[in-house]
Amino acid sequence: MRFSAQPAIAWLLQVTRLSLLPVRVRGGVADGARWTLFPWTSYWRGTHEPRLQAAIVALGGGSVAGWSCWDLGAHFGLYSIGLARRVGPSGQVAAFEPNPASAARLRRHARMNRLPWLRIYEAAASDRSGSSEMYTYGDLGATTTHLAYEGEMRQAVCEPIPIRTVRLDELTASGELRTPDFVKVDVEGHAHRAILGMIGTLRKRHPILVIAIHSAVEWEGVRESLEPLGYAWTPLDSGCAAPWIGQDLLCVPRPR
Repeated sequence: MRFSAQPAIAWLLQVTRLSLLPVRVRGGVADGARWTLFPWTSYWRGTHEPRLQAAIVALGGGSVAGWSCWDLGAHFGLYSIGLARRVGPSGQVAAFEPNPASAARLRRHARMNRLPWLRIYEAAASDRSGSSEMYTYGDLGATTTHLAYEGEMRQAVCEPIPIRTVRLDELTASGELRTPDFVKVDVEGHAHRAILGMIGTLRKRHPILVIAIHSAVEWEGVRESLEPLGYAWTPLDSGCAAPWIGQDLLCVPRPR
């Protein structure tokens, strides 16, 4: 009988504070940032989503000092932390993460890196402000917790938890947040709702967007919102075609 040490090590890291040991991010968008050891070591090793990281590093010709950036679906904050370090104290980053376990780790990483211009919202960006439910399927540690998909039935197995939703147009209208220069959207099938909730801001500012597509419904909703605003999109992974499921789209306003 063969014994694998990997599951045992993973269990040990999960049940002790060893998972919170500080490390440094070795490359990518958050290169040099302080991080925690476990889980998702690909984050601090710099190997997570290399095309997306490269696209974000290239924003502004490699310099985004002073920019305002939003991270919708921030998880542990790899992109939020990286962007905040890059925009500097004259910039602003807003991170939105409704999963309480992920938001707690995000806040820890923000404290570790001393980034007061990074604002964290334990909420989901949506087309209305209020409350909703997140389906967890019993695993808050997963990256796939989500608001209900179209047609997804609420069942006990979903193990839903209550969450807050925010309409981003309200935050810019009130002056709580600056209008963004860049927005990353990775919200597990809810991007079309998040886009509707900031459509006024997009119409006013036309920021660069990167949107992760998880379903045909999500893609159609995103397309219907962005086309009238003059956006064009390109998949970061070449050779793909609509409805772009599983792809990240770089969306930029066409020259006027």
